This record gives sequence, structure tokens and C-alpha cells, in this order.
Amino acid sequence: MRKLGAAIIGTGNIAPQHVAGYLAHSERVEIKVLCDIFGDKAEKFAAVHGLEDCEIVTDYHELLGRDDIDLVSLCLPPSVHAEAAIDFMNAGKDVICEKPMAASLEETDRMNETAQRTGRILAVISQNRYRNNLYKVKKILDTGMLGRILFVKVNSFWYRGTNYYTLWWRGTWDKEGGGCTLNHAVHQIDILNYLMGKPLSITSVMANLAHDNAEIEDISLSLLRYPNALAEVNVTLCNHDERQEFEIVTEKATITVPWSVHAVKQLPNGFFEANPEMEKQLQDMYDSIPDLEMEGHPAEIGNVLKAIAGEEELLIDGKAGKDALDVIYGIYESAVERREVTLPIPADSPFYTKEGMLGKVPVYHEKSVSVDNIDGDITLGRN
Repeated sequence: MRKLGAAIIGTGNIAPQHVAGYLAHSERVEIKVLCDIFGDKAEKFAAVHGLEDCEIVTDYHELLGRDDIDLVSLCLPPSVHAEAAIDFMNAGKDVICEKPMAASLEETDRMNETAQRTGRILAVISQNRYRNNLYKVKKILDTGMLGRILFVKVNSFWYRGTNYYTLWWRGTWDKEGGGCTLNHAVHQIDILNYLMGKPLSITSVMANLAHDNAEIEDISLSLLRYPNALAEVNVTLCNHDERQEFEIVTEKATITVPWSVHAVKQLPNGFFEANPEMEKQLQDMYDSIPDLEMEGHPAEIGNVLKAIAGEEELLIDGKAGKDALDVIYGIYESAVERREVTLPIPADSPFYTKEGMLGKVPVYHEKSVSVDNIDGDITLGRN
């Protein structure tokens, strides 16, 4: 079987995760090209990651006609995801697009229409679906033994200092598409959709409390309504105890991600006593589910490669990517309009297009400091 040729477009902070993903499947794929508008940045990246044999280019358009490039990873600012993805799919390439999928719902529709018309794979990164604790919780919920999900509390707590927004494309509605709700909580919102389906409506507030070099929000609080359940989604970049977690309240027990389990039995007076039998049953079930062979980007990229080969269904496609953004732009619409917003967002809503949204969203602070690159390690949050 011929190895696929891959190109990584953008060599910023998330690109090493794609390198790790491809190297974990070296029997199927080979990284041939690194592309970045800053050529010296790409050369440094190649040296750090042992990719000295990779070709360096500064314009991705040079790759569109290349027969040796089958698959590309888009590690770019969200504002250019749609243009690049559409160009590559029209050129016959499969695409792995980093989150968030795009900077508007209109762009997601164009991307998905192109994928359908060309028959190319459009995968959207949501690597946290490939974490052992989430994977096992999903398996347990799918058995139905816990009854209905009644309430889910989601905390998407991160810490990013003010220097985070000195990078040229961050901190603006135009280039980043949104703040922490879009670019950080997209992981947890995708997982919430995975567990619950999309909500019927959203009520939200948001603000910028601690980042004076950013136009965008650094906190949002939302209530989501489902046919027979509610959810709460709390997002911030201000939390010094950076953690991401789910608390899932069901009819039979409360379980969390990261994993814990609590169950009680009702007493005749309506109060409760502990239910150690149920807790043990659930703990035994959790422990009996085998770990994933891989987690994170390597696991998701493995699914993409197998989907290209026709061996598996693609788990996280452009539809899943759009569903997450439908919730996120619903949060923005609700916070800006100060009302409950029903989903899906229709095409005639200002929050369907980038231009319409830019005319509505608040500019919390003027971005006054900007640099081309920021060095240093990044954190990807807790599992």
C-alpha cells in the first residue's frame, strides 16, 4: 500500500500535535511538506521535530497541483480555514481542519458543500473525544443503564495571560472569529453534542474581564435547553486552576469526566442513603472497558487515515464541526441580543455570516500590541 503524502499548513503551536499524529501512523502516511508564511519559522520547526527532509514552502497554493500530496492538516487562524479547505478539496486533497472549523456558519456550509461535491474527506479536530475517560463514559451512557440524562454541567476553565493576545491573529473578531467560547470551549461543546445532541435553545451572558489587548470575550456563562434536560456551560480564560470537566446527572447516578461515580437510593421520606451496589457496578463496568490504543491527535488522525482507506467511518466530520459552531454562535447571539436563542441559527440571522456578526458583537478593548510569533510551550488543558 502506497503511503499517503501529507502537508502541514501552518507551523504554530498546534502543529506539533499533527506531527505526532502522523508519526504514530508512519506505515500509512509520510509528512512531505511544511508550509508557513514565515519560511524561517517553518525551517526552525522542521529542525526541532526531526523533519529536515521535508520541503518548506510559504504559499499553500503551490501544493494544490501536487500529485504527491494527498492529505493536508490546516493549522491556521480560523479566519482562513474555509478558503484553504475549499481550495484543497477542489484540488482533490483530503483535509484535516483544526478547531474551530471556521469563523462563521456560512463558511462551514460552503466547506461541507465542497466536501460533498468533491467526495473528499473533511475531518475536524476534536481530539478530546479520543480520551479514555470520555470514551468509557460514553460507552456506559450508551448502555442506557443510567436512565435519562437530566442535567449536565460543563466547566471549560483555562488560563491565558494578556501576552497570549499579542500574537497577530489572536484577540480580534475578524481573524480569530471569537474568544474563549469559540477557540477553547469548542472542545467541550463538541463533546456535549456528542453526549446529548444539539440543544433546542440557549441563554447566555459574556464579558471581557481580564484581557485588555483583546476585542473578544474571555468569559461566557450559558444555559442550554433540551427536550427533557438542561445543561450549563461555563467558559473562561481567567481560571488559575485550569481544568475541563463534565458532571452528568442521570436518573440512576451522577458521573463525571474526569471519572468519578456517586449513587444514592431514595428513602421513604424522600431523603437518601448511599447506594454502594450501584457505584460498584458502574465502577466495575468502567474498569472493564479497555483503554483506547491511542489518545488525542494520534487517535483521531488514525481514524481519518482509516476512513480514507475505507476501513472505518469518519467520526468527526464537517457536520459535527458545524454543529459545535451552531451552539457557539448561538451563545454569541444570545449574549449580544440578551435573549433566549433557538437553534439552528437560520441563514438570515446576522450571526450566520462573519460580516453580519462583526456588525453586532461588542469590541471590549482595542488590540494595540501585535507580534508575528510567540515562542514557548503551550498547554492543552487536562484530560
